[in-house]
Amino acid sequence: MNETKSIIKKLIQEYLLDEGLLRTKLPDTEHKLEFGFQFVFPPGPVSQKMVVFKPKNKDIIIISNPIQIAPQHVEALNSLEPTKKLSFFMELRKFFLAKDVFYRIDTQNNRYEITDQIFLKKDGTISKNSFYKSIRKVFTCSAFSNIILNECCYGKVKSEDASKSDDFTSNFSLYS
Repeated sequence: MNETKSIIKKLIQEYLLDEGLLRTKLPDTEHKLEFGFQFVFPPGPVSQKMVVFKPKNKDIIIISNPIQIAPQHVEALNSLEPTKKLSFFMELRKFFLAKDVFYRIDTQNNRYEITDQIFLKKDGTISKNSFYKSIRKVFTCSAFSNIILNECCYGKVKSEDASKSDDFTSNFSLYS
């Protein structure tokens, strides 16, 4: 890894360590990444596991939150009329487009992924502010998608399961 590539890796790692978010290094099993890290956001009991990585030979950093819909919500979605389940995924698409994030939706496996990209500056770096704005953007989309899911499944999920997912959408802050 040349010096410029190692600078951005160290910078991202430092940004995550500064806030206590870094968890693990991502393995590069297919030699497609210059680096990658798993982290949690926001810190605390309702955090989401997210990843940040830099693809080889690209001048971007990608922040991603892969989401597997919980079994109780899958059961609730599957108990709905097919058009209502389809409506949930269409609402997600519209919301993600409005928020200007990239997404992949796998309706067959009840999962989706929300991503954002940050292009590196000419010197091969990004600001901490830009980095965290992108993380918050992806996280906020995740939180709102959870609200949409809970609304769609209202009355079909046990109240204790619904309250666990409501915790995900309330009172989150980097410093709370």
